[in-house]
Amino acid sequence: MRPAPDPPTTLAARVTRSSTSIRKLAVLAAGTFLYFAHAVVVPVVLAILFALILTTPVEALYRLKVPRGLTALLLLLLILGLLSAAIDLLSAPAEKWWNSAPQTLRTIERKLQPVSKLVGRVEMLTNRAGQMGPATPPSPTTPAPAGSEPQGSMAVEVFATTRTAIVSTLTTTILALFLLAGGPPMLARLTAAVSKDLESSHMLTVINAVRAEVSRYYASIALINVGLGTATFVVTMLLGMPNPLLWGVTAALLNFIPYVGSATTLLLLIVVAFVSFDNVGRVVAVGASYLTLTTIEGQLVQPLVVGRQLDLNPMIVFLSLWFGGWFWGIAGIVIAVPSLVALKVIAQHSSNGEPLIQFLSPNEDGPVKTLSDRAGKSIRKMQREPAARPRH
Repeated sequence: MRPAPDPPTTLAARVTRSSTSIRKLAVLAAGTFLYFAHAVVVPVVLAILFALILTTPVEALYRLKVPRGLTALLLLLLILGLLSAAIDLLSAPAEKWWNSAPQTLRTIERKLQPVSKLVGRVEMLTNRAGQMGPATPPSPTTPAPAGSEPQGSMAVEVFATTRTAIVSTLTTTILALFLLAGGPPMLARLTAAVSKDLESSHMLTVINAVRAEVSRYYASIALINVGLGTATFVVTMLLGMPNPLLWGVTAALLNFIPYVGSATTLLLLIVVAFVSFDNVGRVVAVGASYLTLTTIEGQLVQPLVVGRQLDLNPMIVFLSLWFGGWFWGIAGIVIAVPSLVALKVIAQHSSNGEPLIQFLSPNEDGPVKTLSDRAGKSIRKMQREPAARPRH
């Protein structure tokens, strides 16, 4: 006798399970490839990001009959010129701080001397308490072999790192130039080559939406950071901090990294104020002033300028920064937030992207309010449905 054929539902469940397994394996393979091939993938991703950010002025000038290639080239040259001028402007105060590093360390050691004495006394008491117990013989230590590390290893490592950085920078710049010069027609040809006409037109619409929103997001963030840097420069100058221009530029640049950048700037300002001032009140004033500026920027200015449409869940942003830093280092931290912005825009243009939008959006009412709302909706739905009568 032949075995009975499987029911359609069982066959569909098997197909669904197999397709889910294939998708998981594909995601795992893609993640492994991106992790180990970061030296090749990171310049491409950064070039796409820079092209998305700079595409708005290129397209605006293209409507005025200016060729995209010429605009892209001039724009990149302008950015490189501004970076060179900023480095030249900040090189003098940075070199001054680098040269005064030994004196700064001695100042920190002198001011922390009471704390070190207290820690030394605690360690002495701990050692005396440990000597009251049974003595344990010290474990033998094997001396490190002399000349275990070659003398030229550090020079070779520095040369390799410099060469990789130069190659990655050139690759990113050239790819961004090609992407800006190609513009939407290049994207249309790429999407039309791998999909149908309807799918390619929808994909081109989504790409244009991502391009517009990412560039608008970074333009708004850049303006906000310039304002924060200016305010930091004014406040540190009024409080008598050394090199206030350096701290204003540092605050503006690091603020492009959410949460981590502002926390790093706050720590730097407190350390510099601790070294520069003998009065504890001035140190507290420096930290409190910058903390007030970042609070106003994050809670008032940024929601008004950026808007609520691209507002993201702070916990998801922090986790993406942590995962991006672990996965790709500094490049992963740079890519993390625009990736979330692009993902949310893609979900907004998708028919079934509402769960992803809810996941990425901030929960203003809190989890308790959300659970209570869901419970209330379920109860009201049960009350509207007629009760099922038992059959006799």
